[in-house]
Amino acid sequence: MSQHRSLRSVNALGAKRNVLKRFDRVQLLKKREQWKPGDRVLGLRKTKPES
Repeated sequence: MSQHRSLRSVNALGAKRNVLKRFDRVQLLKKREQWKPGDRVLGLRKTKPES
């Protein structure tokens, strides 16, 4: 019996994520100088991943 697609390991998928985790978004905003220490972590602006 084969394994369902959703149960495969993350490494096997190999597709680029188009949704960022919160810490990824904060790092990206810091890099773009749109976030500074003391800003709220909740309710971050939408960000597109770097290509």
